[in-house]
Amino acid sequence: MLSRRQKHILLKFFSLFSVVRGYNILVVVIAQYLTAIYILAHNKPVKEVVFDLNLLMLVLASASAIAGGYIINSFYDSEKDLINRPIKSRLDRLVSQNTKLSFYFVLNFIAVVMASYVSFKAVIFFSIYIFGIWFYSHKLKRLPFIGNLTSAILTITPFFAIFMYYKNFETVIFVHAVFLFIMIAMRELTKDLENIKGDIAQNYVTIPVAFGEKTSKVMLTVLAALTLIPTYLLLFHFEVGYMYFFFYLSLMLLVVFLCLLWMSKTKIQYLILHNILKFIILAGVFSILLIDVSVILNRI
Repeated sequence: MLSRRQKHILLKFFSLFSVVRGYNILVVVIAQYLTAIYILAHNKPVKEVVFDLNLLMLVLASASAIAGGYIINSFYDSEKDLINRPIKSRLDRLVSQNTKLSFYFVLNFIAVVMASYVSFKAVIFFSIYIFGIWFYSHKLKRLPFIGNLTSAILTITPFFAIFMYYKNFETVIFVHAVFLFIMIAMRELTKDLENIKGDIAQNYVTIPVAFGEKTSKVMLTVLAALTLIPTYLLLFHFEVGYMYFFFYLSLMLLVVFLCLLWMSKTKIQYLILHNILKFIILAGVFSILLIDVSVILNRI
């Protein structure tokens, strides 16, 4: 049996893990490595990529900066989250705001130190990224369109660190990035629909608050239609191996998403839609393995 002190420490750990969304960071780390192995450095041996210390430092810098970003975002959204996510908010509040801010500065410092191992350009890149996350959390997320666009850009920015490191400018990479960007933009707008009550209470002028739910649904429908462009290019103009299964699955799920979207009115219904998009993004990460299922054997 754990003592009261041990239980308290364990709860604090889970609270901090919840604040930094450790599960999301783990997915980003996996996605960065898979992207490097299968897309950006597909012509290099797997061992060379996996044991590349510079790549490890970039991935760790990304993880630290993202964790810091979640902390500062939670700091500014603490009142809104009491309305939108009451259960998660109660868990997050087990760690004081001062402790969160201390961790925020420590994590950002670690990110810069990790980046400095690679190059001065990496330090500049992550310094700008860290500032961008803070500015988004402090100001931009309250603005319609700009907040959604900035959030989507910041989400995919860690992948540009890996992209810049390998300097691979193949067109297929940009097409993959466009598909991911649209999916993330859809997720952000759906999240705004889900959190509309808290946004109104805290004077966040998101797209649903400023223009209404119907306009937001029209925009989501347009974005879903736009995914057809990168999907068509990836299926019929580029070699994606067995990853075509994922793109056909994502198209079917997007049809389900749109059908449910126009019937949705409550928070729980929008949460279901949000989870559909999260599943597509998560499935997309692991389906990178399908680009070349024999890669581990052939490039080891």
